[in-house]
Amino acid sequence: MNKQIQRKKLSASMLLFEFRNITGNPYIHIFGIGLPVLMVLIFGKMLEANIPNARALATAVTGLFLGLGTMIPLAAMMVGYAATFSQELEKGIPQRLELFGIDRGMTIVSRILAELIFQVCSFVIYFAVGILILRIEAPAVTGLICYCVCIIMLGIISFAVAHGIALFFRKFGITYCVTMILYFCIMIASGMMGIDYDMLPAPIQAVARLLPTNYIVRDFADIWRGREYNFMPMLQAYLFAGALAGILLFFSLRRKAGKGVCNR
Repeated sequence: MNKQIQRKKLSASMLLFEFRNITGNPYIHIFGIGLPVLMVLIFGKMLEANIPNARALATAVTGLFLGLGTMIPLAAMMVGYAATFSQELEKGIPQRLELFGIDRGMTIVSRILAELIFQVCSFVIYFAVGILILRIEAPAVTGLICYCVCIIMLGIISFAVAHGIALFFRKFGITYCVTMILYFCIMIASGMMGIDYDMLPAPIQAVARLLPTNYIVRDFADIWRGREYNFMPMLQAYLFAGALAGILLFFSLRRKAGKGVCNR
């Protein structure tokens, strides 16, 4: 019983520790909050200047707003968490935590919860800016629920990718470089950098169809308003991305296990 109570207290302290790690990372604030807010304001004002029809403008701005919102989980979980975790691996912090009786499973759960809390806080700021400054359409209940589910799933996949990349390379420099390249490639292929999907070369369009973010950027304005939508392509993209994240984690853990055997 005492062990269980001690374990609960330790989980709470670990959650606070992980949340402090997140908020103390300047890259997350820059790329996870500042950049999407800045981009949605710039592109939103450009749309207002070029689309005179109020209804068409509201649809375009809403689609832009929802699409650029995917930058938050990508930056916070994939880039930010990978950078933090790779630095911890370099310093041997996970091994030290195990010496104090803190198992890895509890640590990972604490990190996921802390990342999700930070993501919620980020979206509160993002939506506050969008509602106050831009003309965002009111959502249908189903549209809002679908968006929340899609963002959470994207965050979990991004977390798995980040964990796998950091565990594979175990160095901050190469981990940060790889995740940043992946981050911007996803943004470009998904049409978040000012280049629409239809303007991309055919090979990049083929890659984009495998990305969940592509469907959020292109189609979620209709889902947001409760219109009928074929979810199968988006679901397939999520399954594909989740499978890739799982494979990456598997090989990263195998590589780590192999190193552990060699070191012994």
